[in-house]
Amino acid sequence: MPNAIRLALIGCGGNMRNAHVPRLLRHGAAEFVACVEPNKDCVDELRRKDDRLRAIPDYDAHAQMLREVQPDAVVISTPHTAHFRHVMDSLEAGCHVLVEKPMVCSTQEARQVVAAAEATGKVVSVSYQRHYQGLFQRMRELVLDGELGALQFLTALQNQAWYANRLKGLGWRHVPELSGGGQLNDSGSHLIDILLHVTGLEPKRVHCLQQNFKLAVDVNAAISVEFTEGTLGSINIVGNGPGIKSSVWEDLTLYGEAGALFYRMMGQPDHKPTLEWRKFDLEHPLPVGSTPPDSDPDTNFLDAVRGEAQVLTPPTCGLRTIQLTEAAWESARRGAVVDVDEL
Repeated sequence: MPNAIRLALIGCGGNMRNAHVPRLLRHGAAEFVACVEPNKDCVDELRRKDDRLRAIPDYDAHAQMLREVQPDAVVISTPHTAHFRHVMDSLEAGCHVLVEKPMVCSTQEARQVVAAAEATGKVVSVSYQRHYQGLFQRMRELVLDGELGALQFLTALQNQAWYANRLKGLGWRHVPELSGGGQLNDSGSHLIDILLHVTGLEPKRVHCLQQNFKLAVDVNAAISVEFTEGTLGSINIVGNGPGIKSSVWEDLTLYGEAGALFYRMMGQPDHKPTLEWRKFDLEHPLPVGSTPPDSDPDTNFLDAVRGEAQVLTPPTCGLRTIQLTEAAWESARRGAVVDVDEL
């Protein structure tokens, strides 16, 4: 394969095998040169995915793989608290990095990743797939073009049957030492990220109440946010909600001085979301306009490594998201409002 990107996979669980790998295979620019996964059953399942994966060597430890294989790039899909070490070691080894969300589990770690990415000049991307979905891209265009005027208030709601699966003991996501937190750091990370992305806002002060129920990590979270521009927001993460298997349902509303955008997924047929745009002086909604085609973080990552695209989910997205997340955790712990600058 001429000019192929020599790519290694760190973590070969279901998310890597069923989400990242099919997209990477479709792109065609990657030559798979190694994988890191201590669970050999996962490695066997990975190799059955495609002939291009059958002969790749597997390693138990990422450091040995980086040293012996020297890949051009890595894709990381491991338990959340392992991300920081995997990202930093990969950058030090000269690799481009695509890392699953959350990028890392603390603001201090995020700042180090941002600095390392700038120092090495390597492509670093966070796998926040909503950036690549047409409706969210169109929302961001309308906001940044000033169609809503100055943003005044935001609401975001997420619903998932996350708690029920954790009670069954499935996986590592309810183990603090591996997950770094609960639903707020899991599916909730996607919601916080896209809210910050489409609005361009940054959190200033955060107040949060949480429910853990029988777990050692957060399940439900009610978050009030004051953003640096004076906008207020309400973010509600419901990890103990009715749903279809692990499907995530979300609603977002952006209120501006000139109008509002209503993104609705809950209750929509086939989970296909709708977007409505209204202005104060008009009785009926306005046409939203054409939406860009959907893409995905793996395609964008490989294109960026080849110098053919700009990264749409840079590490600054991971920084902003964990700032709000960590402030929410700290607020719930203290029972008080937390300034993001304190972190």
